[in-house]
Amino acid sequence: MNWFLSGGIGGFSSQRSIRQLISLVIFFGGWQLLCALNFNLLINFQFVPSPIEVFQATVIFLSRNPGVHIWASILRVMLGYVIGACLGVVLGVLIGWFEKVEDLTMPALELLRPIPAVAWIPLAILMFPNAESGMVYITFIGAFFPILISTIKGVESTLSDMVLIRVGQCLGAKPWHTFKDIVIPGSLPSIASGLTIGMGNAWFCLVTAEILAGRYGVGYITWESYVTSNYPPIVMGMLLIGGMGAFSSWAVSHAMNALMPWRVIKKQDF
Repeated sequence: MNWFLSGGIGGFSSQRSIRQLISLVIFFGGWQLLCALNFNLLINFQFVPSPIEVFQATVIFLSRNPGVHIWASILRVMLGYVIGACLGVVLGVLIGWFEKVEDLTMPALELLRPIPAVAWIPLAILMFPNAESGMVYITFIGAFFPILISTIKGVESTLSDMVLIRVGQCLGAKPWHTFKDIVIPGSLPSIASGLTIGMGNAWFCLVTAEILAGRYGVGYITWESYVTSNYPPIVMGMLLIGGMGAFSSWAVSHAMNALMPWRVIKKQDF
C-alpha cells in the first residue's frame, strides 16, 4: 500500500509511475504463471484462481448491480471509522495529557485491545438490536485502537521533548497554550499515522463484520463465495476490499498532510 500512500494520483513523476506499473505487471504476471504451472512446493497454487478467472468473476459481479454491495460496505466502514477516529483522537489526547485519565482508562482498554474482531461477533449479536449496528461496531473496533494508541504516543512523545516545552514556557506559554500550540501540532504526525492505519484496519475487519450481514456487502460476497466453494469471487472480493482500503487510506493520508505543510518527506533515490 505504501506506493499508494507516498504520492497520490497525478503526483508521481513519470519514472515512478513506470516503476509502479512494472511492479503490478510482475505481481499479476507471476500470479498467472504460478497458477498456469500448478506450482506446488511450499505454496499450492493448483486450486488458486488465476487473474483471468478473477477478472471473469469481476465482470459477472459488475453486471449484477454491484453498487448495492459496494455502497453498503463503504457506509459501514465510514461510519465505524468516523466514530472510531473521533473517540480515538479525543480519548488519546486526554490520556496522553492527563495522568489520572490514563490510570482510569488504560487498564481496561489494554485488556480489550488484543481481542480480535472475529471474537466480537457473538457479543455484537447480543449487544445490538440489528446486524447493521453490529457490523458498524466491529469496523469501529478495527479503527479505534490504532488511532487511540498512535495519538497517545504522539502526545507523550511531544511532552518528552523538553526543548519544545521549555521554549514555550520561556515565551510565557500557559498550560493551555502549551497544549494548543505545541502538543497538538507536535502530535499531528503520529495522529495522522494512526488515522491512516485505522482506516486500513476498518476495511480489514469488514469481512468479519459482514459475516453478520443478511444479504449485502463486499465482505458478505467474499464469505458467501467461500461457503459455496466458488473461489474466484473470493479473490475478487479481497482485491476489491484492498483497492477501496488503499484509496481510503490515501485520502486520509493526504488530508492529514494538508494540515501539516511544514512536514516534508524526501526519500533517497539510488
